[in-house]
Amino acid sequence: MIDIKLLRENPDLVRASQKGRGEDVTIVDQVLAIDDVRRAAITEFETLRAEQNTLSKSVGAAKGDEKAALLENAKALADKVKAADAKRAEIEAKANALVMQLSNLLDPEAPIGGEADFVTIEHVGTPRDFTKDGFEAKDHVELGKLLGAIDTERGAKVSGSRSYYLTGVGAMLEFALVNYAIQSALKAGFTPVIPPVLVKPAAMEGTGFLGQAAENVYHLEKDDAYLVGTSEVPLAAFHMDEVLPADKLPMRYAGYSTCFRREAGSYGKDTRGIIRVHQFDKVEMFSFCKPEEAKEEHKRLLQWEKDFLNAMEIPFRVIDVASGDLGSSATRKFDIEAWIPTQKAYREVTSTSNCTEFQARRLNIRYKDADGTKAVATLNGTLVAIPRMIVAILENHQNADGTVNVPAALQPFLGTKRFELV
Repeated sequence: MIDIKLLRENPDLVRASQKGRGEDVTIVDQVLAIDDVRRAAITEFETLRAEQNTLSKSVGAAKGDEKAALLENAKALADKVKAADAKRAEIEAKANALVMQLSNLLDPEAPIGGEADFVTIEHVGTPRDFTKDGFEAKDHVELGKLLGAIDTERGAKVSGSRSYYLTGVGAMLEFALVNYAIQSALKAGFTPVIPPVLVKPAAMEGTGFLGQAAENVYHLEKDDAYLVGTSEVPLAAFHMDEVLPADKLPMRYAGYSTCFRREAGSYGKDTRGIIRVHQFDKVEMFSFCKPEEAKEEHKRLLQWEKDFLNAMEIPFRVIDVASGDLGSSATRKFDIEAWIPTQKAYREVTSTSNCTEFQARRLNIRYKDADGTKAVATLNGTLVAIPRMIVAILENHQNADGTVNVPAALQPFLGTKRFELV
């Protein structure tokens, strides 16, 4: 949620941010207008309530006919106070609903534009030239069949399109990736968490996933509950309505969970294999920190993601995501894209977002120091999204006969240096 004080003092800054995102600028003026009405309603209610308190004291000291008259006035005034309170509550609800439509303020350093207008920050590693090795690369679906690791046909039979089974070494590879990710997170000072994946509307709305992202969310209407698309949601809501001690910040969590996404709007995209699926497992980093420390914390999250990709021995690039592709909560986002040989392209495997105080205001998460109580900053970053990492590992480390070399970092968890054919 945007700081209403900042909006009042510098509406042009918010207008520029909305414009940079390609979103509705007129909401700014609508919020300002209803904010004036809201403040007037609050003043009216508080004035009447103060008058009521004064009258109550007078009633206590009065006697006889005077007291009867005062009691009659008090009854009429109570009706006015009740009406004013109802009016205030109604206007505040409308004002809050409107301000929730505003996205977070853009970081001035974020590139402006749509999905294709990202800025490449760096390339790490060199894509493998399979022609020099004397063979043509197989894609992960073919490799998955040869290794007995991935079964998309039975996945579709049981669950429909974009579904799959991980079997044998495929399942073992997931366990290895999760264990390595959690081990890495522990070394970095994260607390491991297995969060709920079914959450209340307040958690989804508070993290910003019922706005632009709503079409990709699974909603269980009968229970009015949501399946999360990322453990960012329950991790962010973990401290909802709490005041955190300043000396404990940053507070970092690494959540392992299953994630669910409708993939609405992706018809015809990535229909082969396990790159774009409805259900997958992921290890997500989440940090609560002081707002002035958020930019440096963002860099740390990105470095931990880079360390993971380097450990998997996969070529990748880091991009600065453009404003129109950020999502409503992020002020800035970096994606890491792994090289996928058979697509001859870099594909996103992790991302990290700085959400500043935006989510914390919506979830009422604050911290207390000598200067008072203030909203914390929240940041998230994917350490490993299992299916896409499996795709990158199989395709980049394959051999001519279909076997796949295991990255050194995962060998202790798998007890082998190579996946053999079944």
